[in-house]
Amino acid sequence: MCDCRIRPILSRRAFVAGAGASLAARAFPSTRARAEDKAAVPNAIPPSEALERLKAGNVRFAAGDTKDTDFSAGRAALTKAQHPIAGILSCADSRVPPEIIFGQGPGDLFVSRDAGNVVSNYGLASFEYAVTSLGIPLIFVLGHTGCGAVLTALSASMQRKELPGHLPELLKAIEPAVITAHGRHPGDFLAASIEENVRLGMKRLKTRSKIIGDAVMAGKLKIGGGIYDLGTGVVTYL
Repeated sequence: MCDCRIRPILSRRAFVAGAGASLAARAFPSTRARAEDKAAVPNAIPPSEALERLKAGNVRFAAGDTKDTDFSAGRAALTKAQHPIAGILSCADSRVPPEIIFGQGPGDLFVSRDAGNVVSNYGLASFEYAVTSLGIPLIFVLGHTGCGAVLTALSASMQRKELPGHLPELLKAIEPAVITAHGRHPGDFLAASIEENVRLGMKRLKTRSKIIGDAVMAGKLKIGGGIYDLGTGVVTYL
């Protein structure tokens, strides 16, 4: 006598096996497919070229050479994939919009923003994803003049003032830059601290993430940095 219960069990197993094979095919495409895909990827460019595009975009922005763009034309294509030319670690300051500053549009930049452009664990994970899955050739740390987070860290360090909430964690992340800047005996302590904070972020990206560090060592990724001037719109590169 036939046990009809076997059929649905087998059907479910067959379905799971088929689904697994389909997912595996998507996750691990053939070598030829990977090579063809890489050749067609818009952001498969040298890190130096990505940086030059950012610089050119900032020149246009600072000169006021900005044009109204209809982003609806490429919106459908962006639903299928993204190919950003750079990752930007920026301060969360509302006056510092990376896409506008660098003259880029939707899909061009992979942006992570925190007050003081600090390197957080979530930020590291985000850029690791951008390196391994999106193939970005450049990560750029963008500080800015008059940064309130750095100023607060500087003041708290000098006055030894305790702040509420999670602010002490943020200031602790910035404090090493303030200490380094102080050792330089600068004429403008805040400006020096902002610069050192960008350099600190660049260093932390490479040293706190093996994925990012290895990509840099292999020449596949470059870490850059600069200071955006709120008054002129110009980015000074470090």
